[in-house]
Amino acid sequence: MSKEILDTLITPSDTKIIFFIIDGLGGLPMEGRGGSELEVANLPNLDQLAAQSACGLLEPVGAGISPGSGPAHLALFGYDPIKYSIGRGVLSALGIDFELKPGDVAARANFATMDREGRVIDRRAGRISDTTNQQLCQRLKKEVFLGPDIQWFFEPEKEHRAAFVLRGEGLSSEISDTDPQKTPFPPKEPKALESNADKAARLVKEFLAQAQKTLQDEEKANMILLRGFAQYHPIPSMSERFGLKAVAIANYPMYRGLARLVGMDILPPCPDIAGEIAALAQNYEKSYNFFFIHIKEADTKGEDGNFAGKIKVLEDVDRFIPQVLALRPDVLVVTGDHSTPSVLASHSWHPVPVILHSKYARVDKVDKFDEISCLAGSLGQQPMVNLLPLALAHSLKLIKYGA
Repeated sequence: MSKEILDTLITPSDTKIIFFIIDGLGGLPMEGRGGSELEVANLPNLDQLAAQSACGLLEPVGAGISPGSGPAHLALFGYDPIKYSIGRGVLSALGIDFELKPGDVAARANFATMDREGRVIDRRAGRISDTTNQQLCQRLKKEVFLGPDIQWFFEPEKEHRAAFVLRGEGLSSEISDTDPQKTPFPPKEPKALESNADKAARLVKEFLAQAQKTLQDEEKANMILLRGFAQYHPIPSMSERFGLKAVAIANYPMYRGLARLVGMDILPPCPDIAGEIAALAQNYEKSYNFFFIHIKEADTKGEDGNFAGKIKVLEDVDRFIPQVLALRPDVLVVTGDHSTPSVLASHSWHPVPVILHSKYARVDKVDKFDEISCLAGSLGQQPMVNLLPLALAHSLKLIKYGA
């Protein structure tokens, strides 16, 4: 559905929508385990919810495309992930409340471990603690100098992640990533993808060289990888497009940045899933009519190749579903932004199962919440960007199109 048509159909409504997003939800069977993480996990509440709802599969970007978290979440929020291409660096900076200015060049940073041969052997530096991250950022700020006419910022995000920002005249974000994305391979050299990015690429190269020297004695975090170079350009908010007063309950900075990008209010981080559900309940009777709850841990376990760990996260999440249903939302959506199979230890192209629960949904014969069962659901398999219009329709927020 095009943006223009959808905009003309929005109508005010008191109904409330909950998007319960389990990051990295989809999986694949692992040899000897008897199925995917969802198939093996004991999920009585999600299975019961699936049996009372419409189910299906969602393609975040397109067939065969393994999405990043940025485009996948934009699709969830109803934004065409191809049209609204937002660089990872902008999302990282927004997620830590960094005030980007026009012309700033931002990138997502990972502390990483490099061996003596110059190969990256751990892209996440053993998931160092937040405290270690903060200490290393402070060291870099003291010891790296890029010249009197350039400001640079290196701000801690969470665990091994940080946000890198360059500020000055004549900068461009058309720079290639330095993250090889796989191990064991050496970091890539930052290169200007256009002639006007030569200055920025040179500054990035100098920053990385000085940073490597500063970190050379660190056991784990002795290297920095950069990806997703981008410059900030505002996009229409969910309020402007869909008439939604939206709020985000998300702990990881990037997802808070995504929510801020589309105009959501952001609640303070919560210590765990129980805290997120409590925050949902505490704010449910306020003026919000769209609630985005983000659960990160399933994706983390999947990226670590931890099949059993991902199953445990899914089972932990399942226990909170009755509390969400007790709020009696007009529409409850349970899905993920993408698949992160433990067997691949990375994001994948596989479609993601979805539950759409509403009294107006066409309940199908699906009675188990997993990838294969949901394929037989009444929603079929369709682009993820269609999900928000479906939620709007099921919450009676869309009027008829045409005479």
